[in-house]
Amino acid sequence: MTHDIHLHHITRVEGHGNLVLNIKEGRIEELRLEIVESPRFFEVMLLGRHITEAPHITSRICGICAISHTLASIKACESALNITPSADVILLRKILMHAEVLQSHILHLYLLVAPDFFNVGSVIPLARSNPEVVKRGLRLKKVANEICRILVGRHIHPIGMTVGGFMRIPAKKDLEEVRKVLESAIPDIDETVNFFKGLNIPEFNRETRYCSLKDKGDYALYDGKLYSKENDLTEVEQYRDFITESVIEYSTAKHASSGDSSIMVGALARLNNNYSQLSDKAKEAAQRLGLTLPCTNPYMNNVAQLVESVHCIYDSLGLLDQLSSGNMNVGVGRIDVREGLGVGVVEAPRGSLYHEYGVDDKGIIKSANCIIPTAQNLANIEEDIEALVPGILGLSKVEMIQRLEMLVRAYDPCISCSSHFLEVKFIE
Repeated sequence: MTHDIHLHHITRVEGHGNLVLNIKEGRIEELRLEIVESPRFFEVMLLGRHITEAPHITSRICGICAISHTLASIKACESALNITPSADVILLRKILMHAEVLQSHILHLYLLVAPDFFNVGSVIPLARSNPEVVKRGLRLKKVANEICRILVGRHIHPIGMTVGGFMRIPAKKDLEEVRKVLESAIPDIDETVNFFKGLNIPEFNRETRYCSLKDKGDYALYDGKLYSKENDLTEVEQYRDFITESVIEYSTAKHASSGDSSIMVGALARLNNNYSQLSDKAKEAAQRLGLTLPCTNPYMNNVAQLVESVHCIYDSLGLLDQLSSGNMNVGVGRIDVREGLGVGVVEAPRGSLYHEYGVDDKGIIKSANCIIPTAQNLANIEEDIEALVPGILGLSKVEMIQRLEMLVRAYDPCISCSSHFLEVKFIE
């Protein structure tokens, strides 16, 4: 018996691609996760531009991860130009990273993941049946956006950050407002943990290679060295020794590997590598949610995102305490251009984000390379699907397709800034 199932434009992931899965007599004959969107050529756009323009250009790569792209770009610029930012600059950047991780994770959990557990197709019917759930998610997302507005003007394509520092020094009242905004989020994030504690996460485990930044002192989002348990700590400048990209003939996005293995990046990878650096409140949330580390269930990436969200709120409050009283040193000093090569890496919400620029002695960009988190996860998603299918063959077709979609969604793929993803071609 042969069955053809075509699902067009399944919602609740960012971007557009196709999952082609052919199964005959219980055996996978064809499996492809095709990314079919046109390349956007940001690396080519950078060529010939002055290096100080790079953060403003690359922030447009993603509206959801604009802070991450801006900071990865700024760090690459500072590396190339041998600029060392002040301690206050780094503290403010870490708060902004936390805000972005919070807003992205909350958007994904409430608007894209939660409908699966209520058996509805989108957040729209969920807003009708459970309005308080959706309102809670929107309040938390607004908290994160407000922090970015206060500190750098806006979250999407921020205008206040630049190479060396900030265009505007936050006033004392600005920092007090950030604190009030963060404190206002505590009841909602606590209730979010209670809400997700009651959801039934599918059981599925597969060993893989978890890659992220790692730092001795902090839960590494802004800075650190490259790490997986299979690799020694690697300086970010040697990232090409740590991961390798390859072109896939059926996809406009590259695949990534480390050694001979596909890799997973993102919240679950970071927790597996850096759990000990989490705040106490985040560790408490992990226990309440039943997350035991190390964890090899990719569906639990969503639980890991929630644990990180708790961490971002409480750690930001601690970072505010560390900021210098009185006049902060966050202004932009003299920028002297020179020939050089710079690498900047941060942990974007979906995983490690790499920017590398080569510049000449006039500060003109001659080479550029950007590696996006979702591209690093694609090969691993395919391998997860291959391992998952034999265990779900006894389910109905509808249940199988839902389980596959939930697996892809668990990675929170950001293929582009559009709103549809999968066309499933499934032959059994």
